[in-house]
Amino acid sequence: MTALLASSFALGLATSVHCVSMCGPMVLTYAVRCEDDGWRAKVAPNLVYQVAKILSYTTVGLLLGAIGSAFNIDGLRPWVMVAAGLFMIVLGLGMTGRFPWAARLSPRPPRFLVRALSRLRRKAKSDAEEGTDTLAVPAAFGLLTGLMPCAPLQAAQLVAASSGSATTGGMVMLVFGVGTAPLMLLFGTASSLVPKTWKARMNLALAVVVILSGLIFLNRAALLTGFPVSTGVVARALSGGGEAAGELEFTIAPDGVAEVPLVIQDVRYFPQSVVIPADRPVRLMVDRRENNACSDRLVVPGMGVDAALAPNNVTAVLLPASEEGTYQMTCGMGMMSGEIVARTP
Repeated sequence: MTALLASSFALGLATSVHCVSMCGPMVLTYAVRCEDDGWRAKVAPNLVYQVAKILSYTTVGLLLGAIGSAFNIDGLRPWVMVAAGLFMIVLGLGMTGRFPWAARLSPRPPRFLVRALSRLRRKAKSDAEEGTDTLAVPAAFGLLTGLMPCAPLQAAQLVAASSGSATTGGMVMLVFGVGTAPLMLLFGTASSLVPKTWKARMNLALAVVVILSGLIFLNRAALLTGFPVSTGVVARALSGGGEAAGELEFTIAPDGVAEVPLVIQDVRYFPQSVVIPADRPVRLMVDRRENNACSDRLVVPGMGVDAALAPNNVTAVLLPASEEGTYQMTCGMGMMSGEIVARTP
């Protein structure tokens, strides 16, 4: 859970420049105040907008997580991640301005949202001309922001949907929204200090971040499907396979099943390469020494294994008799990487 939330916050923080470019004009319609106004009067509408926006994000995340949980998308999660990864890569390419075909594939806001935003902007200008002060406009802007067809926002929403939990989905969108807040709060100052040439470079850097995030999602999908090429597989190949070269060691339980230990701690496998006897059932004794949502399942796609793991306890996971070879193992979200090597005793 911690790693997932940290990555969501980092995505929000990194993509806040895009938030400024998308929502900056809206913010300016209510944020430009008279010079005689005190700092509280100037800050209040911005804070209201941010709180309303984060509330909108969190609500959408709760709904998407609940939908993912209700439809039991465990089997579909890898393909949701593939869709999210490809979606982010295409959007990132479009954001560079060098791939017109990708830009054309970027979603556009629905008409009802465009009309609602236009009415709010007219009201904000009217209020400013009349000298009236209301926080309803920035609050409404913030609530509608959760429905914007924004590339980073929709990427975060896909993560929330694939989490399979309303709580996790809400938390993902909450921390993503918090990550986007600092730069938006400083938008007035930042926009005046950053040169136009730097803004272009920052947008290009943002596109790279979105594309890299898409590649990370594709890598997680590869782990969950047992695809033979992933960053974990490449890293272990370059390091000579790590602990997979160790001796085959196991014990025989009273029922005749071979037992092999595995420890999960700090969202890592120890050992990272587990050696088991081939051509016979194996009971993997998983000692999970944490209570982290990222490690609550053990998935071995090549063996058809997807088992829930008890926190701070030992869970026996039965592995079917398997031929000699290397099988990838990961968590239910594809964020952990390890392997099981079956060898003939």
